[in-house]
Amino acid sequence: MKPHRLCMTHHLVLSYDLHKKMEIYRPHKAYPVELAQFHSADYVEFLQRINPDTQHLFPEEMAKFKLGEDCPVFDDMFEFCQIYAGGTIDAARRLNNQLCDIAINWAGGLHHAKKCEASGFCYINDLVLGILELLKYHARVLYIDIDVHHGDGVEEAFYFTDRVMTVSFHKYGNLFFPGSGDVKEIGEREGKFYAINVPLKDGIDDSSFTRLFKTIISKVVETYQPGVIVLQCGADSLAGDRLGCFNLSIDGHAECVRIVKKFGLPLLVTGGGGYTKENVARCWTVETGVLLDTELPDEIPDNDYIKYFAPECSLRIPTAHIENFNSKSYLGTIKMQVLENLRCIQHAPSVQMQEVPPDFYIPDFDEDEKNPDERIDQHTRDKQIQRDDEYYEGDNDNGHNMDDV
Repeated sequence: MKPHRLCMTHHLVLSYDLHKKMEIYRPHKAYPVELAQFHSADYVEFLQRINPDTQHLFPEEMAKFKLGEDCPVFDDMFEFCQIYAGGTIDAARRLNNQLCDIAINWAGGLHHAKKCEASGFCYINDLVLGILELLKYHARVLYIDIDVHHGDGVEEAFYFTDRVMTVSFHKYGNLFFPGSGDVKEIGEREGKFYAINVPLKDGIDDSSFTRLFKTIISKVVETYQPGVIVLQCGADSLAGDRLGCFNLSIDGHAECVRIVKKFGLPLLVTGGGGYTKENVARCWTVETGVLLDTELPDEIPDNDYIKYFAPECSLRIPTAHIENFNSKSYLGTIKMQVLENLRCIQHAPSVQMQEVPPDFYIPDFDEDEKNPDERIDQHTRDKQIQRDDEYYEGDNDNGHNMDDV
């Protein structure tokens, strides 16, 4: 989960000139009050003040908020959370305001974080925050998760509502983290049948996965009729991942993105897990190309991280030779159970008309009181104005003849 993989993805996207087909924005750093739209205020406050040098002074809070071990405290941790969460929140707002059709935040997708605790190297659940923004404008939001791990934090957040349908395809069984995601977990109260879990076994391959994915997601969209889709593209479901156990190729993983894009609905795409960093960068670059309807040559262009892709310097990777424990009968049974649950939904739920809440919180300050001689750091400046000079040539045209991604 180190940010290094994001730098690699960024440079690979640039090396294929994909940035010339997109509008690129530097997100604002999410304010604590924004993070507290989902997370408890005491949890957010603790994340804000804890650091590696002081963590030993707070053993009770560390245990209470599940920090340590797989959620270590590190330098600038809270700023890291603010940046990736701000990206997903800003992406949702741009979709809400119809400024784009597709928004991508490869730094987001940290789907395990809970309301009051960290989990699985996820501290702030940017996906939940993004979905809460989308719910201000959309009656129904569909969340799809193709990370190898169950999207438990997002499912838990919306387990009792019919306004968000969560669909997670993941490894389940043999004490695999996080241990949840059985097909029988379907939601409760108003949310009954609006949580869909597709538990899979080791070694699932492209044909089995994409066939099942297309069948289930097509029926979900037909039945639920979402106004917008959030797609978490965790790359730890790729073959050869250090923590994963699936056998998906990059093209197989990307086919899921292509299937979702074809529905033509507003789409928010995030990253997620992925622990073989060069393959994560490959995967998310190919999927950026898919979202831009751009086929990428297999030979990776020269870039600052080219040595990580040596010696082949190829965009595609071979699948592993591991056994697929997902028999046709097993997958058929899972598919039948999921489709049967969908039949229990009589129609797409509606929502009563109400005033739309404000888009964002900005702390009060008086422009006239600001000292013009005071130096403003780059991130603050980018937060206050829309970037129109980043990665563009010529006239700095921010959006002319470009796809909105």
